[in-house]
Amino acid sequence: MIIKKIILNNFRNYFHLNLDLNEKMNIFIGKNAQGKTNILESICVLALTKTYRYGVEPNLIAFNKEKSKISAKVKKNNIINNLEIDIDQNNKKIKVNKKSIQKISDYISNLNIIMFTPEDLEIIKGSPHIRRNLINIELSQISKKYLNTYNEYNKILKMRNEYLKLLLTSSLADKKYLDIITEKLIEKSIIIYQERKKYLDFINLKIKNIYKNITDEEILSVKYEPNIFIENYETEILTEKLREIFHQNYKKELNYGMTLFGPHRDDFSFYLNDKNLKLFGSQGQQKIAILSFKLSEIDIFKEYSQENPVLLLDDIFSELDIQKRNKLLDYINKDIQSIITTTDLKNIRKKNINNAYIFEIKNGEVERRQ
Repeated sequence: MIIKKIILNNFRNYFHLNLDLNEKMNIFIGKNAQGKTNILESICVLALTKTYRYGVEPNLIAFNKEKSKISAKVKKNNIINNLEIDIDQNNKKIKVNKKSIQKISDYISNLNIIMFTPEDLEIIKGSPHIRRNLINIELSQISKKYLNTYNEYNKILKMRNEYLKLLLTSSLADKKYLDIITEKLIEKSIIIYQERKKYLDFINLKIKNIYKNITDEEILSVKYEPNIFIENYETEILTEKLREIFHQNYKKELNYGMTLFGPHRDDFSFYLNDKNLKLFGSQGQQKIAILSFKLSEIDIFKEYSQENPVLLLDDIFSELDIQKRNKLLDYINKDIQSIITTTDLKNIRKKNINNAYIFEIKNGEVERRQ
């Protein structure tokens, strides 16, 4: 996939911005708080219909404006599509080639992105919810089956939790109905478990070499950690295991009034030479581990959709030494469109950015270097 052009109207600090992008590397240079990250965020909103930042949706609209708009020309399978998202204080309107799209699940995958931001250190350091959110976003971009299954799972989970509370308080509630809901939940759970396991197995095929190429050291791996012990992911075996777990823990779940087992409580961890990076890794090691994870995803996206995603990298050079900066660019400089932000290009080898479009940003004004 290639973003040929992006246009912003009243988005964050951009009242109007019209940019033609390079099909390979694009670098935005500027001091902090000038608007570099806002460009990446606009692409994220265009791809996923929401920002990666928490709790800031109303702030997407420029100060004193009522609406904002993001539009882009995106090449997918050699066809140019016009994507648009209109944002007001209450909702978003999505269009593809001027045609309104009502369901987000029908829109996702028109633009696939892989994004790294400094906040992504929380993927290692933060709560399991952050890691689950990451894998849900990535899988939802490339698999409609996963996206639909995950949405259905959450609806059934909510229904089951509500009925567990009802069973505890009402003598009229029937446990047989809970069993029906549980069977539906198990069916969706198995698909989610299998897809997540497959995805993280694919990551592990790639991540070790990427990390080693950038750092010249150590072995990185990712460990999938469901909140139940799973030896075998075959559908029939996993179905029986989940039935047994829910049967054995019925009274416990009844007392808590919630579902205690399932993929909504999954986690995964990063290990460097068999040591948990959350506990033993430096900030630099954690940053490169997450970058390696994101770069590992490129081949997965291509495998699923036959197209490379667009790579968005925010402030990637901070905390990396000269050698690691250049090795990272060596890896990125492939047949993929990348959009990178940085405060400077010090100690970057010219050969790594020879064909890049380089933009300078100051006070929301963007100018391409000639």
